[in-house]
Amino acid sequence: MERLSDLPNIGKTVEKKLKEVGIETPEQLMEIGAEQAFVRLATVDEGACFCMLCGLEGAIQGIRWHQLDAKRKEELKEFLRLKRI
Repeated sequence: MERLSDLPNIGKTVEKKLKEVGIETPEQLMEIGAEQAFVRLATVDEGACFCMLCGLEGAIQGIRWHQLDAKRKEELKEFLRLKRI
């Protein structure tokens, strides 16, 4: 079984936090999606930020988060904006 930390953008610290919120495998991360994984992470990490959200999306897509397409980054920004209202 592949580990979460084998995905791009997911280091040991984020892997530990994902497991803490019940996301144990890359498949679970892909199933739940970046936005909902981020919502869960924010419950245990008050420093959860846009870069973390992009990192999760990049991990799901199998790319570094800097390579996310501009449209997807805008969607993620809008998600964060709505979540913080």
